[in-house]
Amino acid sequence: MKTEFSTVPRLLRNVVINIHPETETFLIYKEGDSWKEISYKQTLDNADAISSYLLEMGIKKGDRLGFIIENSPQYIYYDQGLQQIGAVNVSIYPTLAEHEIEYILNDAGVRAILVGTPFLLRKIVKIANNCPSLQRIIPAFDDYEKHLGDQHLNAGVIGFTALIGEGRKNLPVYHKQIDACREAVLPSDLSALIYTSGTTGIPKGVMLTHHNFTENVRVSLQQIPFVTPYETFLSFLPLSHVFERTATYHICCASGSKIAFSQSLELLARNMEEIKPTFMNCVPRLLERIHDKSIKTATQAGGAKARIFNWALDTGKKYRETREAGKKPGLILTLRQKLADKLVFSKIREKTGGRLKCLLSGGAALPKNVGEFFGDLGIKVLEGFGLTETSPIMSITEFDRQVYGTVGRIIPGIEVGIQDVDTRKIYTVQTYDTFNPSFESPEGEIIVRGHCVMKGYWNKPEETALVIDPEGWFHTGDVGLFHKGNLKITDRIKNILVNSYGKNIYPTPVENTYLKSHRIEQIFLIGDKREYITAIVVPSKESLQDEFKLKEEFFQRPEMFIEDKEITDWIGQDIRRLSNELAKFERIKNFRVKRNPFTIEAGEMTPSLKAKRKVIEKKYAEDIDKLYQEEEAGN
Repeated sequence: MKTEFSTVPRLLRNVVINIHPETETFLIYKEGDSWKEISYKQTLDNADAISSYLLEMGIKKGDRLGFIIENSPQYIYYDQGLQQIGAVNVSIYPTLAEHEIEYILNDAGVRAILVGTPFLLRKIVKIANNCPSLQRIIPAFDDYEKHLGDQHLNAGVIGFTALIGEGRKNLPVYHKQIDACREAVLPSDLSALIYTSGTTGIPKGVMLTHHNFTENVRVSLQQIPFVTPYETFLSFLPLSHVFERTATYHICCASGSKIAFSQSLELLARNMEEIKPTFMNCVPRLLERIHDKSIKTATQAGGAKARIFNWALDTGKKYRETREAGKKPGLILTLRQKLADKLVFSKIREKTGGRLKCLLSGGAALPKNVGEFFGDLGIKVLEGFGLTETSPIMSITEFDRQVYGTVGRIIPGIEVGIQDVDTRKIYTVQTYDTFNPSFESPEGEIIVRGHCVMKGYWNKPEETALVIDPEGWFHTGDVGLFHKGNLKITDRIKNILVNSYGKNIYPTPVENTYLKSHRIEQIFLIGDKREYITAIVVPSKESLQDEFKLKEEFFQRPEMFIEDKEITDWIGQDIRRLSNELAKFERIKNFRVKRNPFTIEAGEMTPSLKAKRKVIEKKYAEDIDKLYQEEEAGN
């Protein structure tokens, strides 16, 4: 497979030159009750029409154009259309509040924005006149007029279908200019601004170049060479996030694989059975839910079904561990594994469509027990690690050498160091070429330099200097170490809790221990400068309803916390059981049960589903204080 890697638009054009005929299917989406297919030719024709319209509008190289839209073919057309004339993609999370969207549009100086739904259009209309650079609003649907209201808009509005039509009409005028613009796009040019606020602070525009993206894709494919031109990726994580953009969109553009767009998270299970994907990117929480539901479904009734399931899992574990140790399973174990696969594992795999080669998990560390569970089923889960600022991939699990609880081997062409958080001494620097499967390192901050590191933060040189030092090291803010040559993430520096005795407590692995309980959906640890650990616990709604026969009205009550002692005791049973897996200073002493989950909309979570520690601690300060008062009163 010949691939020319230099800029984002050239990746896709390379497919029709060297991999597939232009009539081959590239994109798949569901319309009504049926799935529709879009060829490379249709995609490139639509991209050219968009380029033509944008050039007529006066868009030039370096101008910023916005997206606030769910994953769809329109996203791809618009991105390819602007990328090939040198404009910059500014994708905005659809879940952001209006004031955050307004800030991003103004900070980036966005000139046009593609809008996905009537709900999002109403958001944009409210703030459009506060954004002086905004010249064009482009609804991705046709019946948009009724959602504009009677407010006078300074920006023009044109529907996506009409824009394509206008662009095609003018294409003979701009065809040669589009080709010239595409050739003039350099690898060092800016491809995207991706705004990230992390868990605190004002959003920062991460500047990623064409080289950042294309080199990240090139070396990632080098590490996962089993991606062929005949794969089907099912896309459901937001393309506004760098992980899905690189690990699905750009990898498919480079490899010639198809992209199928899931309708929604709620319909994901059905879409998997319909599309039968061979690859899919996901986040750990989704895999945890599948893990919990599979075990609950198979074992809650007890009896023969539960015994067969547990026997199959035990057999799968022995078979996996034998192979991972480099040994050949014996005849009896092989026969048992085949029977376990027929009775149990194949039925679970059928629910994913039955063709999955692997799942790629990113966004957070996958709990070790969940990774092992999928391995026991014969479903390979590869982990990747990185940040928006690193394009994003820094490491990926090797397919044939998996170390559960780690995020894999460093990708080629970059250096990753472990630095002492206090003294700033660099303990070790590892690369792809120095990989040693028995290497262990001390724990410290993960730092990186090389082709994956961003150009900097848009209009924020001081903030850039805080994270990229004079030697070119980007300081990730993540704490980790090398285990068996693979990178392992411990937590975020800003998340570390230091109790009143000076003990460092990393919340993530502790929270992951408690999240083994199918009764717990979310958990937030508290304990910085305190004598002991407490927590806010969000129960699994499904488990709670099953156990206590609760109706929907229970979850709609205005009281933030559940005071029912029976429910609290029920959750406490699992907290006490799982606490035995932790050191005494890591164990939860007291907790409160929150009625509904922490959400992005409430400002408690980032778009990548990380808890905003300072926000949550401030919002629930009184309730947190009560946790300690109650415990002290009880003593």
